[in-house]
Amino acid sequence: MDTLISHEALRAYMERVFEKEGFGREDARVIADVLMQADLFGIESHGAQRMMYYHQNIASGSVDTAAKIETVRETPVSALLDAHFAMGQLAGIRAMNMAIDKAKKTGVGMVCVRNSSHYGIAGYYPLMAAREGLCAFSMTNTGPIMVPTFGREMMLGTNPIAFCMPADPYPFWFDAATTVVTLGKVEVHAKREKAMPEGWTIDGEGEISTDAGKMNASILSGGKGGILPLGGAGETNGGHKGYGLAIMVEALTGVLAQGLVSPQMQGAHGDHTCHFFLAFDPAMFGDPDEIRAGMSRYLQMLRESEKLPGCTRIYTPGEKAFEAQARRIDEGIPVEEKTLMELRKIADALGVEAI
Repeated sequence: MDTLISHEALRAYMERVFEKEGFGREDARVIADVLMQADLFGIESHGAQRMMYYHQNIASGSVDTAAKIETVRETPVSALLDAHFAMGQLAGIRAMNMAIDKAKKTGVGMVCVRNSSHYGIAGYYPLMAAREGLCAFSMTNTGPIMVPTFGREMMLGTNPIAFCMPADPYPFWFDAATTVVTLGKVEVHAKREKAMPEGWTIDGEGEISTDAGKMNASILSGGKGGILPLGGAGETNGGHKGYGLAIMVEALTGVLAQGLVSPQMQGAHGDHTCHFFLAFDPAMFGDPDEIRAGMSRYLQMLRESEKLPGCTRIYTPGEKAFEAQARRIDEGIPVEEKTLMELRKIADALGVEAI
């Protein structure tokens, strides 16, 4: 059963925890903001549910709370950063801000990051740029959880792609893993002791599995089988397309940043991840207000297009997230029972006020 917690209380708890973990007040606020955006948007797998994972990584030393992010190479339109195992949110926000600044000056900015860690929802960062009137992409590789098409060994990560473009009344906001689902969704099903829908994972024998507990344990231990590429098993429904997109993300993150690619990381939650950020100014192509209005008109055309029988609404990417945010600000954020127990366990271990 879920417990509703106000967004103010949950945010304050996260900030207390991250300060106690060793981060400065502003860094703690920044990290919490990325997690809160996930919970506000209804992306349960990347919000409070991730707190125990971060707590364990900090305790083990795989995340360095005192890391200094280094600029390794820089040009007017690009940069390469080495995060030196900092929290991914801190590396991601610094990199996206650099890309935004370069885009404002030159029209485009691209920043790669290596030796980072889990940076939260990929969609947080393009949204930063959209608030500045820019279009932007964000991508990251992760520890291995995806099996290649026709394979049974985990060789690629969740490898999400996010893009945002200004529009009204909501921006076009797209954030999707190149796997059928994220590992976080498998974890949530395992916590709730619920079977997964068919088509999310295959076991070590190559058979479709709906057992979330079994598959979560197998993935975390590095067993055979794993999560399928976007499109599912084989090529019939386009699984090879998700597989190809995941390789593209690896190319722009681990390979381009000269860091680690997914199978070189240790386990499904492997650190030393790499990120890629790109921001560009639509003004390079014309009047940005007209471009924004054109995008807004097109999205409205999609919403107003003919619907299937029994369906009353067509959504555009990001619409559900912004509506969820408005609702959750008013009503509170639902936190799963076992996740709430984890939050209280962290508070006890650190000696901070619990939820």
